[in-house]
Amino acid sequence: MHPDLKQYIQLVRYFILKSTTAAGSGHPTSSLSATDIMTTLFANGYFKADLNNPNNINNDRLIFSKGHASPLFYSLYALLNKVSYEELLTLRKFGSRLEGHPTMDFPYTEAATGSLGQGLGIAAGMALNAKMDNLDYKTFVLLGDSEIAEGSNWEAAQLAGFYNLNNLIAIVDVNRLGQRGQTMEGWDLENYRNKFEAFGWNTIIIDGQDLDQIDEVFNNIEQNQSLKPTVILAKTKKGAGISFLEGKEGWHGKALNEQELEIAINELGEFDQTLRLEIPLPKIIDISEDKIKSEKSSTPNEIAEAVEQKKLLSGRKAYGISLADLGEKYSKIVVLDAETSNSTFADIFKKRFPDRFFESFIAEQNMVSMALGFSKRGKIPFISTFAAFFSRAFDQIRMSQYSDSNIKFVGSHAGVSIGEDGASQMALEDIAMFRAVSDMIVVYPSDAISVSKLAEQAVNHIGNFYMRITRADLAIIYPENEQFPIGGSKTLKQSSEDIITIFAAGITLHEAIKAYEQLSSQGIKVRVVDLYSIKPLDTEVIQKASQDTQAIIVVEDHYQEGGIFEAVCASGKVTVPTYSLAVRKTPHSGKPQELLKYEEIDCEAIVKKVKEIIV
Repeated sequence: MHPDLKQYIQLVRYFILKSTTAAGSGHPTSSLSATDIMTTLFANGYFKADLNNPNNINNDRLIFSKGHASPLFYSLYALLNKVSYEELLTLRKFGSRLEGHPTMDFPYTEAATGSLGQGLGIAAGMALNAKMDNLDYKTFVLLGDSEIAEGSNWEAAQLAGFYNLNNLIAIVDVNRLGQRGQTMEGWDLENYRNKFEAFGWNTIIIDGQDLDQIDEVFNNIEQNQSLKPTVILAKTKKGAGISFLEGKEGWHGKALNEQELEIAINELGEFDQTLRLEIPLPKIIDISEDKIKSEKSSTPNEIAEAVEQKKLLSGRKAYGISLADLGEKYSKIVVLDAETSNSTFADIFKKRFPDRFFESFIAEQNMVSMALGFSKRGKIPFISTFAAFFSRAFDQIRMSQYSDSNIKFVGSHAGVSIGEDGASQMALEDIAMFRAVSDMIVVYPSDAISVSKLAEQAVNHIGNFYMRITRADLAIIYPENEQFPIGGSKTLKQSSEDIITIFAAGITLHEAIKAYEQLSSQGIKVRVVDLYSIKPLDTEVIQKASQDTQAIIVVEDHYQEGGIFEAVCASGKVTVPTYSLAVRKTPHSGKPQELLKYEEIDCEAIVKKVKEIIV
């Protein structure tokens, strides 16, 4: 036990109170409840990190899943002399690194949090990364008891137990009070214990304000040889340490005014405000940095054979083949799949690189969170499932952008063209969803070659990337040496006599080519453009279409709302009438071609629309 531990704790409480009052807002009571346990973690030497090098590969990691307790988070680093007292008083002010919830502007933030229920999954990804790389760092995650109601926590808890993540330590701050009153379980810690134990965790119940109990539990964890993850269930009081706040309702998200602050500080008693703390360094481990970029791109042999033999090949199988090929060239690639790998063909990678493949089961929210954890530890995660099911994890996808993530999302079975499985399996909103994420690249390849080349573009692009993939076997359109830069397009059919431009991607591109052939045989000239890069768009080709032709038709296997049509119209380059052929009816089970016809996005519908326009 550090001789100055009680002084450190009072100093951290002082920092929390002063910073939130200076801000005029924040969550002091949610921070005070966890102050004893989190300060002990640092002060008694159980957290090991080189604070001068936050990216040290063997630093212990700390995630505040209850991101609203950021005043505690920043105050701990003030205690560690990495935030000045003056900077603490900039909490929540515009331009400050110390935002209302942790962001990457603060160098000790592992991942942006604040949308509750995500930290445990991110921590599980970081713990898995340590296992994979044979590193001995531990990952600690602080959760609030209110957020335990989020199902994503139980997805993460289940996976952590399955993967025996004994390097993962969750701390649940059971302070009983949520935003508007008591939580579902209140202080029923046995209820929490039973749930975590059911998922294969070591569970320890302590008084979260008893320093001896806190020190003992961290010491036991340090000596722990168990294969299970550990959760500390800490019974605490919201507002702990200040009598008029302790356990009182109505104080969530409220800062003290100056008079209340004075009373609270007087109650803290005397302590040395100049005290600062040093923590132990991690074990030095030297891992040479892997090469991220390859010398050149190559087409996987099986795809090359399909080109040579003019065989049909689905985009999803091309993805699996390409991913395994890329795994040979890029050792930082890891793959997570939501129990669909025999449909997404990610199992080809799994067979070749079993140590870099992680089954996420039907738990898409946690899959995205774990991918973020891997991403923040320098890996390049590819995560795949049916495109429709990413909608379950949109909050995790949305939040990942604030963590400067580098995740490659691959959604297969997109659109009505998947056929007989019916509407529940058809992604018809996915383009809109991914387009709405600010830093997301969105592509929709139309054949095996474009899938292969865009998969490598995904590896070499630093940032989030979504690739939409069609289920059906399709003809190969492009030669093996074709390149597909982000923001590009491919004009496949054109002449100086074109009267209409047809923009399409994925399966509708094949329908547009068939329509071109029919129309051409009737003397009607149209231009066909593969708009494979949906975000960013090739605005030059859109501008040229407006200059050269009388109208534009956009054909997509997606709802009109938020899809390719709206992206084209929002480009600012359209100056001619523009028409949308998109999914408008409630889809049903049926053959792919029947459904394309039913939704009027097939060759026949394109031909009909062209003739309507030119009459």
